[in-house]
Amino acid sequence: MIEAPAALSADAFARELDFLPIGTNDLIQHTLAVDRIDDEVNYLYNPLHLSILRLIQVVIDAGNRANIPVGMCGEMAGDPHYLPLLLGMGLREFSMQSGSLLEIKRRLQTLDCSELTRQTQQLMEQLDEERSADLIAKICNHTY
Repeated sequence: MIEAPAALSADAFARELDFLPIGTNDLIQHTLAVDRIDDEVNYLYNPLHLSILRLIQVVIDAGNRANIPVGMCGEMAGDPHYLPLLLGMGLREFSMQSGSLLEIKRRLQTLDCSELTRQTQQLMEQLDEERSADLIAKICNHTY
């Protein structure tokens, strides 16, 4: 399972593995040093934090370079709000609870991956936090 800090070694893992599985729950929790169960700090748990998105992108890019599939599990994988962004990043394999399948399938039918890819590339080049937040909101709320 690719979690923090293993995401930074994704290229090395890709040379040895048949696929790269991203575990978002622990990736987010450990990268942001936030216990998502602790009511005192769980408001800081943010799947859309730009550092998280960049780590996910590192793993996806490593998988693409090695020509191996990259999959994602965890709450982020089954949340239809994140689907446009993850598709734009190049993710195509998702592991989720069965209760999420119909909504994800419905949302998939409304999205244009080429446009999402273009917008997500702009996001990954962004350094301004406010502009990044605007782009993330635009991508995640995208419908066609």
